Amino acid sequence: MAKSEQVLVLEPQHELKFKGPFTDVVTTNLKLANPTEKNVCFKVKTTAPRRYCVRPNSGVIDAGSSINVSVMLQPFDYDPNEKSKHKFMVQSIFAPPDTTDMEAVWKEAKPEELMDSKLRCLFELPSENDKPHEGEVNKVLSSSVTKTESTSMFKSVSSSLEDSEQKKVLEENKRLQAEIQRLREDCKQLRDEDGLRMRKLQASSNPVSSSTSLVKEEGLNPRILALAVLLFIIGVIIGKVAL
Repeated sequence: MAKSEQVLVLEPQHELKFKGPFTDVVTTNLKLANPTEKNVCFKVKTTAPRRYCVRPNSGVIDAGSSINVSVMLQPFDYDPNEKSKHKFMVQSIFAPPDTTDMEAVWKEAKPEELMDSKLRCLFELPSENDKPHEGEVNKVLSSSVTKTESTSMFKSVSSSLEDSEQKKVLEENKRLQAEIQRLREDCKQLRDEDGLRMRKLQASSNPVSSSTSLVKEEGLNPRILALAVLLFIIGVIIGKVAL
């Protein structure tokens, strides 16, 4: 019995292109779309499993949805004269009601139920137009150096500014402490002056009262003396009249 036709739509359909240089991991994407009204199980296989890392390499695609598969080629020494013989195959099957055990699903699948699509791998080196020109490389390098120097300069300036600000704060703190000490001394001097002034006022108030009393006493004594003289004169006059 013939195999069923692939229901998944692959993008790309026939080739997986990897563009070098291949000194680092090169990744390409494979899109699997399920246009049907049923869930579809899929599995991605390759003829060179040690050279590729596929994520995800299996799973279930819901009806009417799609999934992106990342195919990562590991670094290797590329020979332009050697043609790639690596191939990929995408296997699929309509998902049964129970998909909890995917390994059992694939083992129990009948050959006529399996669908597959094959893709070959194509390696490409970047063209001369894609390579950055020497001027651009120098520009990028000079820009990176400039950025690094600017960052270092900014850090040094920031550090000097922080030191300057710290010095200003310390100087301001010292100035405020000196001002507080001066105010304390002024307050103490004012208190001493007030005490001295009060003592002077008390000392000066006592002589005033004493002099006042003396003046009163001195003022009374002449009056009494004059009164006594007046009485004496009156007495003498009365005595003469009586005789």
